[in-house]
Amino acid sequence: MLTLAADIEVLARFGRALADPIRCRILIALREAPAHPADLADALEISRTRLSNHLACLRDCGLVVAVPVGRRTRYELADERLGHALDHLRTAVVAVEADKTCPDAETKGCC
Repeated sequence: MLTLAADIEVLARFGRALADPIRCRILIALREAPAHPADLADALEISRTRLSNHLACLRDCGLVVAVPVGRRTRYELADERLGHALDHLRTAVVAVEADKTCPDAETKGCC
């Protein structure tokens, strides 16, 4: 059980980052490879302004870092273990979806 405030804050930041589908798409894209904002915006088919706002959120959450490359900036996951964590979360969600362990899923649409 989590008891340390720092542990709880880390999970809350991760949850905030994953709460938005665009940020999830960004994290998955960066899981594959680091990328420049213009390339990410094109790949995700979103405006550069919108992408910039989401990247700022992910930076503030400590999940991505901006790496200067000459006059440009490249983004990557702050730690390679985040990529593994994303993989584990994706497979865990698929497992939960497969067996529908939540008794309220049908009636409340919560899972």
